[in-house]
Amino acid sequence: MKRDQWGNRAAFVLAAIGSAAGLGNAWRFPYIAFKNGGGAFLIPYFVALLTAGIPMIILEFSLGQKNQLGAPGSLAKVKKKFEWIGWWPVISAFVIVSYYAGVMGWAWDYVVGSFSVAWGEIGASDYFFNNVLQISSGPGELGGFSYPVLIGVVVTWILIYFILRKGTESVGKVVWFTVTAPVILLLILIVRSVTLPGALAGINYYLQPDFSKLLNYQVWIDAYSQVFFTLSLGMGIMIAYASYMPEDSDITNNALITVFANSGVSFMAGFAIFGTLGYMAQTQGVPIEEVAGAGVGLAFVTYPNAISMLPGGPVVVGFFGIVFFLTLLTLGIDSAFSLVESNVAGFSDKFGWNKRKTTLGIIILLFLVGLIFSAKAGLYWLDIVDHYINSYGLVIAGILEAIAIGWYYKPETLRSYFNPISEYKIGSWWNGMVKYVIPIVLIYLLIQNFIGDVKTPYGGYALTFQWLGGWGMLIAVGLVSIILGSVGSREDL
Repeated sequence: MKRDQWGNRAAFVLAAIGSAAGLGNAWRFPYIAFKNGGGAFLIPYFVALLTAGIPMIILEFSLGQKNQLGAPGSLAKVKKKFEWIGWWPVISAFVIVSYYAGVMGWAWDYVVGSFSVAWGEIGASDYFFNNVLQISSGPGELGGFSYPVLIGVVVTWILIYFILRKGTESVGKVVWFTVTAPVILLLILIVRSVTLPGALAGINYYLQPDFSKLLNYQVWIDAYSQVFFTLSLGMGIMIAYASYMPEDSDITNNALITVFANSGVSFMAGFAIFGTLGYMAQTQGVPIEEVAGAGVGLAFVTYPNAISMLPGGPVVVGFFGIVFFLTLLTLGIDSAFSLVESNVAGFSDKFGWNKRKTTLGIIILLFLVGLIFSAKAGLYWLDIVDHYINSYGLVIAGILEAIAIGWYYKPETLRSYFNPISEYKIGSWWNGMVKYVIPIVLIYLLIQNFIGDVKTPYGGYALTFQWLGGWGMLIAVGLVSIILGSVGSREDL
C-alpha cells in the first residue's frame, strides 16, 4: 500500500506549524513570559529553543522521514524492543486530544455567544462556569452533560473527521486556511489593542525585563517546559507528519521554520492580550497584575471581560469577541487533528488498516472516551488529566526518545542522515544536546513535578481522583504502550 505524501513542502511545514501553534500559544506563553521576568524571559526561552526545542524537533523529523513510519514503527526500526517507546507518545496524544476537543467546545460556545455578547450583563466568569460549563460541585458529581459543551465537541469531531478523511491530501488544503487565518485574526486584535488607552502599560508589563528572575531556577524550568510542550514534542505528531515527506527533503530548514513561526505566534498573542488587559486595568483603576489571569481563565474569563469593556458598543464588542474565539478555534483545530493523525499513523502502520476507516474508528473512540469532559464535572477532570499527562506523560516520552536515540541508536547516525539532505548543516553540538542536555533537563523537570505533587496533591483534589485521572491514567498509558509494542504487526517490524 502506497504511503501518503504531502502535496508539497509548504503543506508539510504549514501542518507542522499548525500543530505546534495551538491554544497554549494564546494563553500560556504570554502569562509564562510576564510571570517569569517579561523581556528577560526571552533569554532562557531562546536558550531552551537552541538546546532542546530545535534538537528535539530535528530528531523527530529525522526519525519519521528516514523510516517513512509513525512513532511506533520508527522506534521499532531503531530496535524492535523500542516499539513501545513509540507508542507512549501516541497514547499520550490520544489522552490529550480527548479533552482538547472539550476546550474547543467551549470556544464554539463563545463564538455563538459573541453575536449577542452573552456574557456582557452577567460577566464572563458567571457565563463560563454557569451557562457554558454548568459546573458541578466537584469531580465526584458528574451531573450529566453540559449540552452547550457537548454540541461544540460534536461539531469539533465532525470537522476533524472531514479534515483527516483523505489524509495528507485534505490536510494539505485545510492548513493553508487554519494556519494563516489565526495570524490575520491576531493582527486585527493587535491593531485594536495597541490603539487603546493604557495599552502601552500592558505591553510594557508583559515585556519589561526583570533580570533578577533569571537567578530563579524555576524560570529556566518554565522556559524548557514551554518550549517542549508548545512544539508538540513527545506526542508522535512530528514523527508522523515527517513520515509523509520524501526521504531526501530538507530537515533542518523545515525544523527552523516551524520553531520560529510557532514562537512568532506566541509573541503576537502576548501583544494582543496584554495591550487589551492594559486598557482594562486603566479603565478599572487597578494594577495589571490584578486583571492578568492564567490558563483557561485568561482566555475564557479575563479576556472576554476585557473585550466587553471596549469602546464602540455591542457591535464592536461582538466583532472582537468573534475574532478572538475564532482565533482560538483556528489555532486549536490544527493541533487537534494532528494529535489524531499521530494515532492514525501508528495504528495504520502497525496493522495495515485502511486509513480512512482507521480515522473514523479512532475519532468515534475518542468522542466516547472524551464524553466525561462534556459532563458538568468536565472541567475538574480536564484539569486533573491535563496536569498529569503534560507534567509526566509528555516528559517521559521525551526522556525515552532522547535515551533511545542518544544512547542506543547514537545521534551521529541521524546527523549523518539529515545533514547531507539539508541546506543548513548541524554541528556535532547536536549530539550532545540529544545525549545529555535533553534527558538531564527533562529528568530534572520530572523529579521537580513529582516532588511538588507529593508535597501538595495537585489542585487539592481527593486522592481517589488523583489516581483515577492522574497516576492511574499514566499507568494505563504505559500498559497500553507495552501491549501494543509486544503484539505482532502486518510486517513484524
